[in-house]
Amino acid sequence: MQRHSRGLRELCGLLGYSTQAYYQYNRQTEKRAFTQEALIQQIMEHRRLQPRIGTRKLLALMQPEIGRDAFFELLRDNGLLVRRTRYRVRTTFSSHRFRKYPDLVRDMVAERPGQLWVSDITYIRIKQGFAYLSLVTDAYSRKIIGFSVSHDLSTDSCLKALRMALTSRLSGQPLIHHSDRGTQYCSQDYTRLLKSKGIAISMTQSGNPRDNAIAERVNGILKMELLKENYDNINIAHQSIKQAISIYNNLRPHSSIDMLTPEIAHRMTGTIKRKWKNYYPEKNIQTVIV
Repeated sequence: MQRHSRGLRELCGLLGYSTQAYYQYNRQTEKRAFTQEALIQQIMEHRRLQPRIGTRKLLALMQPEIGRDAFFELLRDNGLLVRRTRYRVRTTFSSHRFRKYPDLVRDMVAERPGQLWVSDITYIRIKQGFAYLSLVTDAYSRKIIGFSVSHDLSTDSCLKALRMALTSRLSGQPLIHHSDRGTQYCSQDYTRLLKSKGIAISMTQSGNPRDNAIAERVNGILKMELLKENYDNINIAHQSIKQAISIYNNLRPHSSIDMLTPEIAHRMTGTIKRKWKNYYPEKNIQTVIV
């Protein structure tokens, strides 16, 4: 041991360092390794529920005691960065006999929950081909308030999602429903239900996804971050989608709503506040899984 200490002192002396500096460096290196390992474990826990959540959202959720660049490098060095894969399947068919309604929400910014709902359909890959997910989202809070999964692009699935959304409508204040001009949303059954509830009907005027940007963004988040690329069958897909929507609504912060979760933003009125950390309850993330 003495020979080892003497050899270490001689080596440190040759390099121009003290043995104290050597031991201090070792302690710091060990501490950094433990810190990084703890962060990786936290990242893996978040990724277990949100498999493709991006680095910025992880940074906001975890608030680690390292900088953004160091956090990015940690994910990169451990193979934890997310690669994006994009597909496109047509779900909108607007050449039909039904009435097409004007766009009532161009450049509109929702100022409260229950002021503007946006609806859209996206596809989910299953072994037999595709399933189709109909969504209704509150534009103010980004909360998904209605959904339905179907084997086909039927109006019935869209109606089911709308009826689910209607069960959460608490106020009698004016509400606009915005969608593309697809057959499902222009159908007599769908528009009749909206009118019976006193909901104004708004539709995009082109096939440009930007005309229904919020709905498209929500679709993208679910598919790119929370859902698998393929499922064995529609029943398994439905259960996975149900869980993904719960995670999306309750756990995932959005930059568009000041890094709040949709569920928290949906309970707020007026301008969304910036001090978002104050609104996160201390609870185990498992409690939101249904």
